[in-house]
Amino acid sequence: MTLPEVQNAISEKKICVLIPTYNNEKTLKRVIDGVLEYTGSIIVVNDGSTDSTPEILSQYPQITVISLPENKGKGNGLKIGFRKAKELGYHYAITIDSDGQHYPDDIPVFTEALLQEKEDVLLIGNRNMSQDGIPKKSSFGNRFSNFWFWFETGIKLEDTQSGYRLYPLLRIPKKYFTPKFEFEIEIIVRTAWRHVPVKNVPVKVLYDPAERVSHFRPFKDFTRISILNTILVTITLLYIIPRNFVNNFKKKSFKRFLKEDVLESDGSNRTKAFSIALGVFIGLSPFWGFHTLLVISLSVLFKLNKVLAFIASNVSLPPFIPFVIAASLFLGAPFVHSDSNILSSELNFELIKNNLLQYVIGSAILATSMSALCGIATFLFLNKLNPENN
Repeated sequence: MTLPEVQNAISEKKICVLIPTYNNEKTLKRVIDGVLEYTGSIIVVNDGSTDSTPEILSQYPQITVISLPENKGKGNGLKIGFRKAKELGYHYAITIDSDGQHYPDDIPVFTEALLQEKEDVLLIGNRNMSQDGIPKKSSFGNRFSNFWFWFETGIKLEDTQSGYRLYPLLRIPKKYFTPKFEFEIEIIVRTAWRHVPVKNVPVKVLYDPAERVSHFRPFKDFTRISILNTILVTITLLYIIPRNFVNNFKKKSFKRFLKEDVLESDGSNRTKAFSIALGVFIGLSPFWGFHTLLVISLSVLFKLNKVLAFIASNVSLPPFIPFVIAASLFLGAPFVHSDSNILSSELNFELIKNNLLQYVIGSAILATSMSALCGIATFLFLNKLNPENN
């Protein structure tokens, strides 16, 4: 795209550039000047800087400046910037860091990618993390973040930590849990949960130790990120996956749902059979309250079919619980001496409490045997339907 085409697209799509900054006096002017070559629609959030940032910003009366009295974190600055951008009528915001690692001449990359999309999208700059000069801790942190983003959303990206992004302002959440660095993880996960596509676009990156000022605190911020991911994973397992499963079922006929979301989902017949076997094993195991968490986690770990495993784990739904308890106690009886007559007793959790070892042994036998039986039966059935998918 030519420069006039980029400028017209930025105006037509109502795009602004948002620059959060904190004590980046060495690079701030260069970043602003670079962005001004493409657009004057700039919002700078001065997050309590104590250097010469206010003097630098005073040289640009044509841009919008928000000055915060004290430093509250990048996430807080971005949230304030997003609110201001929406107040000014913008529909999209390109965020660029003020530490000089991002090149303003990559703005056309985001603009052109947006024009090619038929719906709102969140774009993240994909940096070359293998190039010379990239700190190893940054490369590791990015791979770590990529894995958890995939776990929480099902979307595979090569870079989830780049701050060079294009946000669809009308589709991002309004409230968040976090105010600091981890905000940039939370917003892309929760936006993806709203069924907004999240994609990478290629961008350049510059790491100059002489100029770049990093405010990342390894221990504190990594701890905060880990806590956030724990919360997001829990929400994913207990709400997002079941919600998506139910929504897909409602949108389609049972036959179509079975065909598209179950039988023709990713994986060979063997993988699907193992997925069913895992779900049955977890569902019949004595891990009450943790079945969904375990089955989804293990499915991801062993790269199995999460939908099939989740369906199979519901073998222990409330209507079937009495039969599961009775079968477990019956199978465990030969291995434990007990004075109580299980067959004549009322089936309840008090009975399990009084015969816990018998129940645990029996449930292990039941889970293992039924898991193997269902897995083999599933494999034979699928192999008959589609023998080539092995």
